[in-house]
Amino acid sequence: MSSRPPSDSARPMLVIQTGNTLPVLRGRHGDFPDWIRHGLGLRRDEVEVVRVHEGGTLPDPRTVAGALVTGSGAMVTERLDWSEATAAWLRDAVAAGLPLLGICYGHQLLAHALGGRVADHPDGREVGTIEVERLAAADGDALFDAAPARFRAHATHEQSVLELPPGAVALASSAHDGNQAVRFAPLAWGVQFHPEFSAGVMRAYIQRPSKVNCTRSCCAIREARPAPFGRRLLKRFRAIAYTGR
Repeated sequence: MSSRPPSDSARPMLVIQTGNTLPVLRGRHGDFPDWIRHGLGLRRDEVEVVRVHEGGTLPDPRTVAGALVTGSGAMVTERLDWSEATAAWLRDAVAAGLPLLGICYGHQLLAHALGGRVADHPDGREVGTIEVERLAAADGDALFDAAPARFRAHATHEQSVLELPPGAVALASSAHDGNQAVRFAPLAWGVQFHPEFSAGVMRAYIQRPSKVNCTRSCCAIREARPAPFGRRLLKRFRAIAYTGR
């Protein structure tokens, strides 16, 4: 893996914002890019945020150290213009070897961009602090090799990656979703869960009214508990992006 410069002299980390969090959270706690930046342990001037859902223009992948794609209230299957344009950018970024981490919608968008299938999960919405199992394929993976055999994670989603793109490998699963973490390329990963969420943020999503029909197993998850592995995962991604190891 090629070496990259340390954070004090590196290119910025790119956060591709594809939507906003709940209004009840934004005023007091910030939005997805704020939580991701805190999880990465970076200063504001070390992060470039592009709000693609508001028409923002993405930079040349060679000008950033790595990129993370946020969650969204949109659905990948809506094929919105900004979403499809971002998918095309992600294909180019994967080809260029840029370190990438898709989160929830971002995870699904990466799968779609590379030829996978995203659709409504047949069992409905997964919401709450879930138990995730690390799979054998994670052995030796740059991002997930040090993950515990089982860990808690925060999740809220209605759609899932139902079929992986060619060459992609599942690294972690939950009882609800077999593709909780996926390696799409040597330096491109997606996680269906939200490593940037706190238990308080998760609680707000659980309490949000939903019109989505859930199966009993899906709705039974509705609780919020600490999930410290998320921040470790983000810091590990930062290390890969800036140092290559």
